[in-house]
Amino acid sequence: MHRLAQSFVLTALAACCGAAFAATPADGVPHGRLPRWAVPESYQLAFKVDPAQQNFSGTTTIKLALQQAADHIWLDGRDLNVGKVTITDASGKQHEGKYVTVDLKAGLARVDFGGVLQPQALTLALDYTAPLNQQLQGLYKVNHAGAPYAMTQMEPVSARFAFPGFDEPDFKTPYDIALTIPSNLVGVANTQQTSEATAGDNWKTLHFARTQPLPTYLVAFAIGPWDVVNGPTIAPDSYRSEPLPLRGIATHGEGHRMQHVLNETPSIIHTLENYYGFGYPFGKLDLLAAPDFSAGAMENPGLVTFRDWFLLLDPQSPTKNVRDSFNVTAHELAHQWTGDTVTLAWWDDLWLNEAFATWMQQKVTMKVHPEYRADLERITAAENAMENDSLVSARKIRQPISGIGDIETAFDSITYRKGAAVLGMFEGYVGEDVFQKGMRAYIQKHKFGNATADDLIGAIATAANQGPAFNQAFDSFLNQAGVPYVQTRLDQQGGKTVLHMSQSRYLPVGSTGNAAQVWGIPVCVRYGTAAGSKTQCEMLDKAEGTMVLADAGTATWVMPNANASGYYRFSMTKPAWMDLTKHVTALNDKEQLAYADSIDAGFRHGELDAGDVLAALKPLAGAKTREVAVAPLNTVAWIYRHEAATDAQRAAIVEWVKKAYLPRMEQLGYQRKTGEADGDSLLRTTLAHSLALDFKIPEVRTALLKQGDAALAKKPDGSLNLGAADPDLLGDALAVAVRERGKPAVDALIAELPRTTDPALRNGMLAGLGAANTPELANEARDFALSKQVKVGEMAAILRGGRDTPAARDALWQWFTVHYDQVLGRTGSFASGFVPRLAGGGGCSTAEADRLDAYFKPRLKDLAGADRGLAQTREQVLLCAALKSKQDPAAILR
Repeated sequence: MHRLAQSFVLTALAACCGAAFAATPADGVPHGRLPRWAVPESYQLAFKVDPAQQNFSGTTTIKLALQQAADHIWLDGRDLNVGKVTITDASGKQHEGKYVTVDLKAGLARVDFGGVLQPQALTLALDYTAPLNQQLQGLYKVNHAGAPYAMTQMEPVSARFAFPGFDEPDFKTPYDIALTIPSNLVGVANTQQTSEATAGDNWKTLHFARTQPLPTYLVAFAIGPWDVVNGPTIAPDSYRSEPLPLRGIATHGEGHRMQHVLNETPSIIHTLENYYGFGYPFGKLDLLAAPDFSAGAMENPGLVTFRDWFLLLDPQSPTKNVRDSFNVTAHELAHQWTGDTVTLAWWDDLWLNEAFATWMQQKVTMKVHPEYRADLERITAAENAMENDSLVSARKIRQPISGIGDIETAFDSITYRKGAAVLGMFEGYVGEDVFQKGMRAYIQKHKFGNATADDLIGAIATAANQGPAFNQAFDSFLNQAGVPYVQTRLDQQGGKTVLHMSQSRYLPVGSTGNAAQVWGIPVCVRYGTAAGSKTQCEMLDKAEGTMVLADAGTATWVMPNANASGYYRFSMTKPAWMDLTKHVTALNDKEQLAYADSIDAGFRHGELDAGDVLAALKPLAGAKTREVAVAPLNTVAWIYRHEAATDAQRAAIVEWVKKAYLPRMEQLGYQRKTGEADGDSLLRTTLAHSLALDFKIPEVRTALLKQGDAALAKKPDGSLNLGAADPDLLGDALAVAVRERGKPAVDALIAELPRTTDPALRNGMLAGLGAANTPELANEARDFALSKQVKVGEMAAILRGGRDTPAARDALWQWFTVHYDQVLGRTGSFASGFVPRLAGGGGCSTAEADRLDAYFKPRLKDLAGADRGLAQTREQVLLCAALKSKQDPAAILR
């Protein structure tokens, strides 16, 4: 209604007063956001697509409000061959326009009107052809089991590959989509199909209902010989009066494997509706299993797309796939509210989409599947983000955006995991009910529109009756990079137990950063009392502070991050560490995870040596909770790989690991048991991988090799007997087989992969190929990764292997520099920021950092976003080298 009124006023003004308006803008080429004097109000998108062909055609019709006199507008469009351009003014007069691409790399074009037009409502129609993208962007093509499919992935800035338009998130409008496709194929889109008509020999045209207002990056459709299967209709509830149709979309012959995820989906939708107090608003819901995909999943309203292994499940699927399926589905459906209903205004607030979906997914999982322990997943995810956030080159959550490269590299652990942890921290500070009240107000105020960080923080602060100090504390985590390091010291003063606290930025050994930073940190501590323990919280918003511990008596132990609710690391004096280690079993699961992380942080900060670490982590290895029990493994593996310098030191670590974990591995066995808890299956997978491949424990390698040999044995039809291995251990069994059997195993996997469509089996074989650890075999696998037999989205699974030793990394480096152009040709621009890590990740010497820098710096101009990827990878390599040089390997034997 508002848009119609606006257009009417502009039309009237243009008719009566055109000469009075200012002259057309004499602007230059926009290198950031598009100018706002032309605003789209709706789109009609018509595509003619045959996935068997290399190109498609389209007509994009945009109704827009020209808000300033102009002889041109700017649009986004990349690799489009635009022919006819027609501008229809408010009076109905048509003008022939001209489309000129002015920035090929960014995909920026200028549409000239052929004369000055005054402010008014315009209709712009553009006819064009374009290639079906080969790099999983825009409207792209993929072949599966001999059949071609075409589908879309528009986020973040790839809609411009599919149609010309205003490819920015705050240009949010409704869309009318029409697909003309071969008569024997299926077409699906964001909304329900409203009609089908014959469009000539062997063609049909499908029309779809008008969408809710969307940004370009959420437009979605797919064409191919899809299976379409009905799921359970999602019943109406207090927030939605109509039943919600639910369908699964899969490649031909795979639809029957969608039922598990379809049956789980209604509980997710109802949980989200109950939390937000707002019904799912997009009319229908399709979940599509994509045969090749650049992301894990994409939250397109009404047509959510996933990598196929998240949706194609059966009783033999790996346990991890089943659990990940629920978590990823919950994440993408949470986006229907935070991201789709309320959309970020600009990419610097990407966290409003991704951090909220991550945080909300954890809440949904805890409610529907509490046995999945999403409360612990939040903590391990936050600790993963802290690894990146400890870098001087780390992004802020709310990072200023200066170009496409900044947008494409914003999809990282800082945005998703740190953002979710910060949300959880402040939710705990104000209370869950208060936080929910603020979230509901935020969704209602901005539904079908856009919002900023200030809008969200303001809504929470209002609900919590918080003043400016709350906003400042929240902003301190959004607007500066880094992990707070809370250092604590207990003291007895006047009969009171006082905890002295100071904060700085956590910086590992070798960092060049400045530690002098201050946040507004809700610090909660647990401490021992005569009655057991007690928790106390205060806001630490200065460099130093104190907390008087009530009823502490002469408390000897303090856990400085109670319930692991805070996004910070902590440190203590050596005696305090020893006291906490003695009482570690008094801590809950969350706190034990935070304890393990802070041991690792103290090691990397230079406060603890390897002997301290092994002693402090030992009590956790026997924990009943899987996540706690395996928490020491990464730290111990680093010491084994980079610090142990003699056979005696390596043997000591292996003995530590065997005593801590081998009995549990043997108790679990190497085959999934009927009816066992999925946590046991996941623990088996983690221990088998670590013990066999990281620590090379013979007993575990022998058991996995037996399964790997069985999987590589040929069946009567000549195919491999991959089902002979436990489905949870297939990848690790094949990895051990490749390392023990060498070329025959690699050749067998290379021959089998093209004949296998099952995504779980393919992932297992990719893991096996990625484990090749001699230069000759690793290069054979890498060469294969560049072929069309390996999907674009699978290639990195092979290339990420071969990093365990300096010699293996040298071989990878030599191969990569020779094949650089081929790797880049397959990955596409969205992945270019991650290319330096693909080439040099895992390094641990100054020489490796220097060669990475020397190679990539001259190439940065051609790799959007790679400057940050290079800086972070180089810094990680240098920090590893600095920590290695500081350590005394003799401490391992202490």
